[in-house]
Amino acid sequence: MGDFYQNGIITTLHNLSSRPIEDLEQELSSFSSKRPMGLVLPSLYSELNTEALPNIVNELAKVPYLSQIVIGLDRADQQEYQHALKFFSKLPQPHRVLWNDGPRLKAIDAELKELGLAPEHLGKGRNVWYCFGYTLACNQVESIALHDCDILTYDRKMLARLIYPVANPKFNYEFCKGFYSRIANGTLNGRVSRLLVTPLIRALKKLVKDDDYLDYLDSFRYALAGEFSFRIDVLNDLRIPSDWGLEIGVLAEMYRNYSTNRLCQVDIADVYDHKHQELSLDNEQGGLSKMSIDIAKALFRKLAIQGTVFDAGTFRTIKATYYRIALDFIETYKNDAIINGLELDIHKEEQAVEMFAENIIKAGHTFLDDPMETPFIPSWNRVVNAVPDIFERIKDAVEQDNLEFGEAAKLAKTA
Repeated sequence: MGDFYQNGIITTLHNLSSRPIEDLEQELSSFSSKRPMGLVLPSLYSELNTEALPNIVNELAKVPYLSQIVIGLDRADQQEYQHALKFFSKLPQPHRVLWNDGPRLKAIDAELKELGLAPEHLGKGRNVWYCFGYTLACNQVESIALHDCDILTYDRKMLARLIYPVANPKFNYEFCKGFYSRIANGTLNGRVSRLLVTPLIRALKKLVKDDDYLDYLDSFRYALAGEFSFRIDVLNDLRIPSDWGLEIGVLAEMYRNYSTNRLCQVDIADVYDHKHQELSLDNEQGGLSKMSIDIAKALFRKLAIQGTVFDAGTFRTIKATYYRIALDFIETYKNDAIINGLELDIHKEEQAVEMFAENIIKAGHTFLDDPMETPFIPSWNRVVNAVPDIFERIKDAVEQDNLEFGEAAKLAKTA
């Protein structure tokens, strides 16, 4: 049961009464006549064969208020795309699967690359960006939610609570971020959020005085949550980061574009578990190690844009300040775990903090070596100005893929 405390400068919408899903869905269905709602699902093909995604699809099949579902499919060949069409065909809502590795969408991507307007790296950011472009091209919804496809504890109430703040016509929110506790298998998860992001923000607040942006970030209960919802107009100017800085980068964009009273966060689940990344102590190009470097770089870039001057000495100070704060947090989380009957491996917690501290220095050096690095994919407004018919072409490519390969999927379904 959540409390009603409002922390920081972002409105927090709590779960105070465990309202029945039927009530929420009835109300959302009434909203849908004024604000049609959609959902974006960025997915790897491999996730079709996991425990999580089949359950997500089964839950979504019961949702009565969605006007559109857009699935971005990565790392799939033609046979796998056809299988995905069959897999998602159980959804009763209008939906489309974007075959990101198919020749039609790859041709569009190659053309945008020549203009310097395409994502430079493969990954979730690129997938989400093309899904947003297709959603804008269709012009069928006014509110849209986004969540991952690896949520093991998913139920449809999570989506209802996530999209409600931007779907209710009486609310003025343009953006909403979900939050939840990360508890599974008798322990606390969410190490990057607990042991990197919050301590690093607190460390930076000691060094960067009177910075409203850090107060803003510190107001979010789970800054790295992959669950968002938006009013559709937000997507036109939104620049999507292409690396693990996606979640922090989206928060930076919302801070840049909107007053904080148009933003909120909502409690969407009592229990949340998903696929876990390896700590990757010996591989800074993978797992939580790469994630921590990308996130730290995203924070440093934003502060530099706002006038903070960094040098090698600054990053050494940030590391030392972070390290002390993070170790204190380990003690806090250990006691929180004990009172709740949970286990916490202090050795692994300290290993993570030591790695994150080293990666703060690595992120700082990378920033100093290439301060002009462009981490964001261009906004769709910019792309449309350069290629006026881009939406029509993306929409046509997706429809042509569906027409060409969808019949085979339908035949396979009835066979």
